[in-house]
Amino acid sequence: METTAVLLKGPRDLDVDCLALTTPGADDLVVDISHSGISTGTEKLFWSGQMPPFPGMGYPLVPGYEAVGEVVEASATSGYRVGDRVFVPGANCYDGAFGLFGGAAARVVTAPDRVTRIDSTLGAAGALLALAATARHAMAGLNKSVPDLIVGHGVLGRLLARLTIAAGAPAPMVWETDPDRRSGAQGYEVIDPADDPRRDYMSVYDASGSVEVLNELVARVGKGGEIVLAGFYTDPISFAFPPAFMKEARFRVAAEWTHDDLAATRALVESGALSLEGLITHTSRAADAPAAYKRAFSDPSCLKMILNWKDAA
Repeated sequence: METTAVLLKGPRDLDVDCLALTTPGADDLVVDISHSGISTGTEKLFWSGQMPPFPGMGYPLVPGYEAVGEVVEASATSGYRVGDRVFVPGANCYDGAFGLFGGAAARVVTAPDRVTRIDSTLGAAGALLALAATARHAMAGLNKSVPDLIVGHGVLGRLLARLTIAAGAPAPMVWETDPDRRSGAQGYEVIDPADDPRRDYMSVYDASGSVEVLNELVARVGKGGEIVLAGFYTDPISFAFPPAFMKEARFRVAAEWTHDDLAATRALVESGALSLEGLITHTSRAADAPAAYKRAFSDPSCLKMILNWKDAA
């Protein structure tokens, strides 16, 4: 069995190629992918060669951990049926390529406990469930507070804001330095941080991935306030200690989502409490993946680029 897949052979060396798939196990699913998303966080770091050493890392690799598709092969004991629409958080099923992520392919082989059944009406937006679950993971659980300030109005920042409102909490303030990204707010305000005089935020979520903003955030939290690092950071984290000492500021690192986060997020989306509309700004044919990846990583107007695999050979 073979598949067409995005293959990252090395930094900035990306193409669409034909790869052999590993033979499905007794309970494995075979899924035909319809759409996959391009991550401007971790995938950009692999593409640029800036990713620090990471378990399972190596080239060549198939990127993509935001994919949706249809089950085309399933055993009677898998719990799935042919025709089921599923979210696929990547797959490690390639002969001759790492599948650290592995979702950017026309067809994948995966264990059934890796995928999640979703409503077929979600279409390409189903690929956004991974980011929505990431936002939910940062916010949910014991001793966690919803944000009153979110830094960055990309897809993750927007999902954090939407989840805050869905939780019934007061609308957060959102900072965005790029004027073109300040539109699209749904029930909350987005401003330039230079226009915000507040210095008493108690729960600040950074979705920018920039370490340069940390000293500014320390200056803006109230005494005992928390700064949540919700992005992915390649540079060492550093900040001026005296201001943080005076504020008794706390820092928390938000890790990747769990299956519980995914299930809870899916329920919010399917109930209508959380909208995924307006987050996909660009769509490209899978065959045009090299240009699509470059645009996703360089065009500030591109919030989320989706690859369409429906016509892939």
